Amino acid sequence: MASARNNRPSLDDIRAMPVGEIAKLPAEHLALLQEEADAALDAAKRLKEWLEGAIALRYADAATAKRRAEGKDTGLIRFEDGAVAVAADLPKKIEWDQSLLAALVERIRACGENPTDYVDIGFKVPERKYTAWPAAIRETFAAARTVRTAKPTFRLTIKSEDA
Repeated sequence: MASARNNRPSLDDIRAMPVGEIAKLPAEHLALLQEEADAALDAAKRLKEWLEGAIALRYADAATAKRRAEGKDTGLIRFEDGAVAVAADLPKKIEWDQSLLAALVERIRACGENPTDYVDIGFKVPERKYTAWPAAIRETFAAARTVRTAKPTFRLTIKSEDA
């Protein structure tokens, strides 16, 4: 295993390699490179979170004061810190009580109004529930179901020599 680690290209080396060449590397090299890339990504994410935490600590009070001065609870505000323009966004994240909305939709419908004039109505079927249904019910819903695939992923693991 030590030889695989010593005789393989590094992440820096593969930046300049064609994808086809990388794909031809020994599987063990690909596994080690993937492991190294995952570790580098995790480290970069932690560093970015750390930096963003420091930036938030520096500007949170100024952003709150600026929003208050503009009579805003949320949204984008801009201010300056020396030669740096700071844009601080505090987006809204709205959540709706689904059972309460369903009851309100029925009240609108009972009054003779069209609920879609007021709300977007959608349905979701969790795959776990769908696969648990009896076959007759699944067949009834089959025409309304479309299966698409996502981007494939591969997790490479080097087998231990004693396995």
